[in-house]
Amino acid sequence: MNKTKNRKKRFWMKEWFKKKNTFTHHNLLNELMLSSPSDYKNYLHMDHLTFSNLLKMVTPMIEKQDTGMTEPISSAQRLSCTLRYLVTGANFEELKFMTAIAPQTIGKIIIETCEAITTALKDNIKIPASEEEWKIISEDFGSKWNFHHCLGAIDGKHIEIIKPQESGSYIFNYKHTFSIVLMAIANSNYEFIMVDIGAN
Repeated sequence: MNKTKNRKKRFWMKEWFKKKNTFTHHNLLNELMLSSPSDYKNYLHMDHLTFSNLLKMVTPMIEKQDTGMTEPISSAQRLSCTLRYLVTGANFEELKFMTAIAPQTIGKIIIETCEAITTALKDNIKIPASEEEWKIISEDFGSKWNFHHCLGAIDGKHIEIIKPQESGSYIFNYKHTFSIVLMAIANSNYEFIMVDIGAN
């Protein structure tokens, strides 16, 4: 018995999910890559070369083997789905229609892929380690933005989450939602030099 028959016998899923390779937004991305690179960049907030380089780094951590039970979702689809989630903040139900992937699966994909991105890029964020490196940042702010003696642009964002059990009001914020805080410092080139995530 071939793998396709096995898959049909063992699992029930919506018919259009079975055609995910037809309906996935990844087909749109392939078209944009060839015909409209600016739209591609707008869609993922990175160009194709950057996407390809990131994909090479995370593939060993997110690639799934074909077990014969279900056809695995490719690493490229996993990464593009995650990036689209990070870019738009769309919920899993909305992403379902863009990606042709079930919302429950999307939830797992995003967690796994974010962990892989963090692991792959953790050494790319480097806090200046010497007086000279701090001076370079200050000089760049002065020359590029006419903002002298600046060592970093600081901003934060509340990341809304579902209230963890028994957390009380610890992570309840002034917007009347539950959240953790992302706080970051960037240099004059919009590059992070420090990121802190998880404070209440």
